[in-house]
Amino acid sequence: MADNNLYGIIGLGRFGLALAENLIDNKKTIIAIDKEQSKLYPLKETVNQLIHLGELTKDSLKEAGIGDCGTVVVCIGKDVEANILATLNAIELGVPRVYAKAISNDHGRVLEKIGAKVINPEVDMGAKLAKTLSAKLTLDVLPIGEDFSIIEIKLNNKFTDKSISDLNFRGKFGINVVAIVRDDKANGYIMPDTELQKEDILVISGNNRDISAFEKENSK
Repeated sequence: MADNNLYGIIGLGRFGLALAENLIDNKKTIIAIDKEQSKLYPLKETVNQLIHLGELTKDSLKEAGIGDCGTVVVCIGKDVEANILATLNAIELGVPRVYAKAISNDHGRVLEKIGAKVINPEVDMGAKLAKTLSAKLTLDVLPIGEDFSIIEIKLNNKFTDKSISDLNFRGKFGINVVAIVRDDKANGYIMPDTELQKEDILVISGNNRDISAFEKENSK
C-alpha cells in the first residue's frame, strides 16, 4: 500500500532540488533519484534515501521503493525519453499521484495521455495566463499531496525592484521560487541577484500553510 507521506523525486536539477528541499523542510520522507551521482550531493546531509540509477527501468524503480510512494514527481528536464519512461514506470508501479515536468506542449500532451499530471514551469505559458489573469493575485494552484502545492501568484508591487537574495523568500516565508513569468514567458533560471519587476508572476512551491501566509502578505 502506498504511503501518502513518502515522496519520490526523480531528477535533481534546479526544479527537483528545490522541490526536495522544500519537502524536507516540511518533514516529509523522500526517495531522491538521479542518473548523475553528483546531483545527489546537495542532499546527502538531509535525505537518507539517495539513489543513483543509471537506467530508470520499472524494476530498478521498484527496487528503489518508488512503488511505495504516495506521490512521485518526475523532474527530469532535457532527456524527454527518460522523463516519459520514468513517468510511465511510476504509473505502472501503481503510484497514486504521478506528476511530471514537461519542456514543451507536445511533451505535456504525451505525459497527460499516459496518465500523469503535468508541471511546466519553464514552458511558455502565455495562452494559459491569458485565460487566468484576473483581479485575484493567486492565479493557479497545483496541489501535490495533502499539504504541499505549486502556485502561480501575481506579485504585489512592494516586492518589485528587489533581488531574490534581498527578498529571501525561503528564509522569511518558507517557500521556493521555481520560475518567474514575465511578458507571458516563464523562466526557471533564477539567480540570487535576479531582480523582480512590476507585473511579474512567480511560480512558487511550498507547504500550504506557508503559501497561505505568503498570499496574505502579498495581498496587503
